[in-house]
Amino acid sequence: MNGRVVVVTGGSGGVGAAAARELAERGDQVVVVGRNARRTQLVANEIGAQHFLVDYADLNDVRRLADDLRNNLDHIDVLANNAGGIIPHRELSLDGNEMTLQVNHLAPFLLTNLLIDKLEESHASVIGTSSVAHRAARLNMRDLQLKKGWSAWRAYANSKLMNVLFTRELHHRYSLKGISSACFHPGIVASSFAHDLPGPMGLFYRSRIGHRMMVSPEHAARTLVFLAQGRPPRDWISGMYYNDSEPVRPSRKARNRKLADQLWTVSAQMVGLVD
Repeated sequence: MNGRVVVVTGGSGGVGAAAARELAERGDQVVVVGRNARRTQLVANEIGAQHFLVDYADLNDVRRLADDLRNNLDHIDVLANNAGGIIPHRELSLDGNEMTLQVNHLAPFLLTNLLIDKLEESHASVIGTSSVAHRAARLNMRDLQLKKGWSAWRAYANSKLMNVLFTRELHHRYSLKGISSACFHPGIVASSFAHDLPGPMGLFYRSRIGHRMMVSPEHAARTLVFLAQGRPPRDWISGMYYNDSEPVRPSRKARNRKLADQLWTVSAQMVGLVD
């Protein structure tokens, strides 16, 4: 493969699909990664891209995806860790982890680390889709699985804080080895996000009034495209959190260096990268 290679997870719909289309239009060789076979292939066929399937509820499938990307791509210039969501009920993954924790944090953490040497070789950018919801996180490192006090919103907010902490720690550990990292808030997006949630929040996301207050997936994808197309440090600053293509100071907890290091260590143990 020639030219820039951009891997977009969660590329079968919403922000990921919108970003994949825009990046392909601008000349990048986009690799679409998704869970739903039909929708992933439709997006890939539309833009003439390679595609791969993965189920983040199974870490063995993440390991298989990493092997597939290694075996089929000469290089990776951008890894967009965009897949994720909000889970309406507490459930466990095939690996025994709380599902939101695994899908939104552990799976992209594992994928990034399994590709780390390939990312180093390409001096790649790693971009994470976080959320302003990270400011509402109540993260307890002694109970990442939320065995006590689980709610869909708390699990989601915690995972979005983990996205920011991962971005900042990735910068700390690998920026001198050539990897740049950033994460961003896409806005409140008119997509299928949160449609399955019970109660007022789900009703808002499903309602016409709610959709009128939201941004389109294409608008939400602008910051992802900006980061994917940009060249740090010329265009953006590694280790930062972005909103509307501008750096924004994240929450105090997100800036906690000790917490970022601790989360990395615990996450590596949880996904089997270390004993």
